[in-house]
Amino acid sequence: MEAGMIILLLFALQGAVSSANFYGDSFSLMPPEKQEDGTFQMTFYHRLNAKGVCEEQASFECDGASCSFQKSKAVEPKGEDIQQDSWCQSETHTMANISTTQKSFSLRASGCCWPANLEAKTTWKSLAELDLGTRSDTQGLNSCPVSTTVSSLRVPQNCFTSFRLLAHDPDGDTVRCGFTKEAVVPAGFTLDETTCTLKSSGQVGVGVHVFELMLEDFPSKNITLTYADGSTVFQDVNNKDRSPLCKVKLQFAMEILAPIPNCELGHVQPMFLSETPSHDDVLYASVGQEFRLVARAQANHARITSFQVSGPQDMKTAFSQEDLGKALLTQTWTPQSSDLYRFIPVCFTAETKEAQSEMRCIVVMVTQASIIQGKAAVQCSPNKMNVVLEKASMPGIDENFLQLRDSSCSLTSNSTHIMGSMSFSTCGTKVEDKGDFIVFTNEINSFELPNEVIVRREKVKIDFSCKFPKTISISSYYSLHKSDYIFTESSFGSFGYTFEIYRDKDFKNRVPARAYPVEVKLLETIFMGIKAQSELPDVKLFVESCKATPDDNPDNSRFYNLINNGCVEDETFKVHPSDQTSFNFEVQAFKFNGNFDQVYITCSVILCEPSSPFSRCAQGCLKEPARRRRRGVSKETGGHYITQGPLLFIRQAVPEAEAFEEDSMMMDGDAGLMMKIKTPEVMKNDTLDVMKNSSPAEVIPPPLPKETGWSEGEWKIKEMISTNISTVFFATAFLVALVAMAAVLYHFRKKRKAEDRKSLIVSGWN
Repeated sequence: MEAGMIILLLFALQGAVSSANFYGDSFSLMPPEKQEDGTFQMTFYHRLNAKGVCEEQASFECDGASCSFQKSKAVEPKGEDIQQDSWCQSETHTMANISTTQKSFSLRASGCCWPANLEAKTTWKSLAELDLGTRSDTQGLNSCPVSTTVSSLRVPQNCFTSFRLLAHDPDGDTVRCGFTKEAVVPAGFTLDETTCTLKSSGQVGVGVHVFELMLEDFPSKNITLTYADGSTVFQDVNNKDRSPLCKVKLQFAMEILAPIPNCELGHVQPMFLSETPSHDDVLYASVGQEFRLVARAQANHARITSFQVSGPQDMKTAFSQEDLGKALLTQTWTPQSSDLYRFIPVCFTAETKEAQSEMRCIVVMVTQASIIQGKAAVQCSPNKMNVVLEKASMPGIDENFLQLRDSSCSLTSNSTHIMGSMSFSTCGTKVEDKGDFIVFTNEINSFELPNEVIVRREKVKIDFSCKFPKTISISSYYSLHKSDYIFTESSFGSFGYTFEIYRDKDFKNRVPARAYPVEVKLLETIFMGIKAQSELPDVKLFVESCKATPDDNPDNSRFYNLINNGCVEDETFKVHPSDQTSFNFEVQAFKFNGNFDQVYITCSVILCEPSSPFSRCAQGCLKEPARRRRRGVSKETGGHYITQGPLLFIRQAVPEAEAFEEDSMMMDGDAGLMMKIKTPEVMKNDTLDVMKNSSPAEVIPPPLPKETGWSEGEWKIKEMISTNISTVFFATAFLVALVAMAAVLYHFRKKRKAEDRKSLIVSGWN
């Protein structure tokens, strides 16, 4: 009886141990794809951290969708001391078909149990939610933030200061990290929501801690979300209560170890060496080609026994030890066609028996092999970067559907190449601090039109960057001449705009790109012109709005309207006559109050068919904002923003007369004389009558006689020569007078001495 009870207790204990095998999980979702039947196909990957048994424990539920599950094999760490109860990670590939009538998609899972932890958490819940609205900036559905962790995280108690997590957004949105509502926040820990970094607010407790975080992405500029039923939602960046486009839950356990004698990196805690990629780097892989990732770490007073890796299925790892406490990790992986356009998080740590290195994470973006092999050249200069792509290396690519990260900045092309040029502060260029380097990144990607049901164009996403060491100086002012904008819409084909600054009101002599930023003075007249080009023979250009901002961000809260709703609002703004595809205007230069010396002009432009009586062009000036119109009926394009600038305000030089006193006094110490010198402004206003009662130093040239016939330049030269001759003449005369006076004085003094001597002699005889 007692033996039977013991056996039952052992079985119960074994079941409890095996069930307490959840050490966290993460989701990564691929961008949803629209199918021919109108449904969306959702593909996501679920990674689950475990110990010993690397099997999926989750039972997923899809809200309003039918989900099919496909299980993948476990991804295990490679290295020495691999035992039966080793840490491991499984990855499940899941697909879901979603009806287009849905406005959101959510995926849920739950289970039991967390290992014994200081927060007393037992059950766990996983969650991923995605908004299914089409974004106005990318013309596609939103991409969720990407994150993951390795299975086992360990930090000595006295060495914990901060811990960086991966929070990468494929769309470049702002990612906010926060503890979930049901989470028990571990004591002594805080979370930086903007950088997704755990920090210590005091001493952290030794033992296992459980972290439940939610990653949410928000667009960095105003966008509109359009749903399958035609409804729309406006996302205002200034609205703090706006809903996230995607929510992805990240869960992990971290063990705080007993203190160690030395927390210096590279001592007992392994330190990554320079050839290891930086945290949050984006690397590229191609379908059918082997991707290779190398990481090297060093611990001078401990032995690196292995590396932990969280990566895609079928990633192979090779571990080797080197001299001086170094170890090398080599990871190889060959993406399949199902991985195309996938953003894959990869995290790794170097392990010793005493401690663990920092967790370093990168993102691998999978592209077409033909694109990644295409000949692309990036030229970096101190204030901008240029990218050039060979068309021959990218067969099947439609250049009319390519754009930079900021869709308002377009690419140009010729018969052989596609080209883009941007400064480090425009066109969506991002700046990243990579330790010893500053990296400026941008991308070329393809887009779809909102009304397209199917497409037969290849998707394109090419990232490019310029990397500068911090030891060199980068120009703090970046100027960019923005001129050519190219757009494509199904009913209007390809069309474009040029936005230029001109030198005069003829609107023919434009300011060249090398002259930007264009220097202007207050109240100076500025001439600008917008020109539309279209494949359609008969179109009309309408400028709905123009506003000025102190930088190239048209959404800046500091702005000044020149045109609003088609109505001119600036009193100096004047429209010049032009044809129906041009808009030429002038405006007096101004500057913003405060420490702002530059001005950008952004205009919203629309093309219409002139014969359409319901188009925005036909409506003209509206005192109230125009109501939403069906563009299919009104026969017009969408509103596109184009920007030009900067206009750089320069202060006028201080007049010379203001820099001096009206009269200056000069003392001649030798002669004991004081001369009064006229300043140039006084000299111009004096008359010839003054000459009669003035000393030589006050004499000025007469004003220009009208009957001379000399030009102003010739007279100025003659005036300068005359002035110089007069100065020399009077100076010479003055010196001669001094010499003559000295001679006379010498003569009389000598004569007086002789007379005095003579009188003395006569008196002596007497």
